[in-house]
Amino acid sequence: MAITIRAMTRADQEAWKPLWQAYLTFYESAVPDTVSEATFDRLTNPAQADRAAFVAVLDDKIIGFVHYITHAHNWRLEDVVYLQDLYVTQSARGKGAARALINRVYSAADENETPSVYWMTQETNFTARHLYDQVATLTPFVKYQRPY
Repeated sequence: MAITIRAMTRADQEAWKPLWQAYLTFYESAVPDTVSEATFDRLTNPAQADRAAFVAVLDDKIIGFVHYITHAHNWRLEDVVYLQDLYVTQSARGKGAARALINRVYSAADENETPSVYWMTQETNFTARHLYDQVATLTPFVKYQRPY
């Protein structure tokens, strides 16, 4: 079965929580439950158009997510998109989910006429950086930016 990418909805909260926790653990971080709840609420609230999320689904199970924020930029007339969080379960890695999630953010940015998409990762995140080097341009600020 193919991986599908769709908008994250309120109904996805229980499936999202363990992935969110695994993502935080990967980055050796933790946030209070109140922050996790607020994050999910913001990402799934249609009134907060500056934040959004997509999920990757395989065999009717959420296997990954991407969260992004659209914001103003002083060096551009149009807004820019910050891809803040990207995570795919260990068992689903290598199947194209992360690339599909990034490409869906690219599509959303194009639809919104905000083509500049950027993100950051740890310098030692070599597995992810291998993919990022294929879909983005590494900047001198150790920040990836979508070429356009």
